[in-house]
Amino acid sequence: MQLHILDPNDVRFFSGRSHPRLASDIAAFLSVPLSSTHISHFSNDNLYIQLGASVRGRKVFIVQSLVPPVSTHLMELFMMLDIARGAGAKEIHAIIPYYSYARSDKKDAPRISITARLIADLLQTAGATHIMTMTLHSPQVHGFFNLPTDPLTARHLFIRYIKEHNLNSDNAIVISPDMGRAKPAARFAKLLDLQIAAAQKHRISDTEVTYNDTLDRQVEGYQKALIYDDEIATGITVLELSNRLLGLGIQEIIVICTHGLFAGNALQRLKEFPQISSIITTDTVPIRKRLAKLKVLSVAPVFGEAIWRNLNRLSIGDLFSGSEDHSEDTTD
Repeated sequence: MQLHILDPNDVRFFSGRSHPRLASDIAAFLSVPLSSTHISHFSNDNLYIQLGASVRGRKVFIVQSLVPPVSTHLMELFMMLDIARGAGAKEIHAIIPYYSYARSDKKDAPRISITARLIADLLQTAGATHIMTMTLHSPQVHGFFNLPTDPLTARHLFIRYIKEHNLNSDNAIVISPDMGRAKPAARFAKLLDLQIAAAQKHRISDTEVTYNDTLDRQVEGYQKALIYDDEIATGITVLELSNRLLGLGIQEIIVICTHGLFAGNALQRLKEFPQISSIITTDTVPIRKRLAKLKVLSVAPVFGEAIWRNLNRLSIGDLFSGSEDHSEDTTD
């Protein structure tokens, strides 16, 4: 078993308000304390932030997931980065488990912002010298950053859990909910030695999607489907796809996603869909409501491993979201 211990005099870990539990778990994995952060609001609603430990000459890690209220958490992150830079930190690492603005990756209408690129620029301007995140919604967003950026994957966590609980079988098939997620789904299917089918989705609005008939022959003869996606927000995509799969003979569905936002009543609607037997996600997003069919896997060991390797000048290529292979024992 590899020990992951950092010198607490050399590094500082801080958390914004979005996900302090995950920040604490990452720090614990590396045997360093999570230093305090003092955050309050003035009467005019301006933020006041003070880091609770000296950062001068140290390597600073700031953990903040971009979950609602996203703008507030983003401003907290900018201010914490700026504080660390102004206080003489040697390195400033922004650990962003869920980079929500990765969905805004292109100009598909007039007079709109490519916000994923804007946020990438602002993170660097605020003081970040390195970015670490997980499973970007659009892989091309990686290219928007002009500083070292590591997009990690939770794929091996899902693989291990599925194998340990015997959730895959000869009559199972992996389903990509749209063509844009086909490559990650193919990597996932390959590690389970399963076939893959890619659905062709047409998004009508943020709350309405439809599917064409491309799945009909792809899932013929299969009884179990593993829907593999990067995130679930409203759950509309998964529910529409699940209904389509039932009409094609699928009898059991396992839903797998890295970022389980489960906005509104999404989790309840998934729970009430009888053919969905399991929902497997991670804690890149804090999940406060737990259900019997919901399993939340911790990404703290993944981030901890990547941070430890990075500081020890070791490769983290097999932890990347685009990696074709992943060693099963790197987070033991």
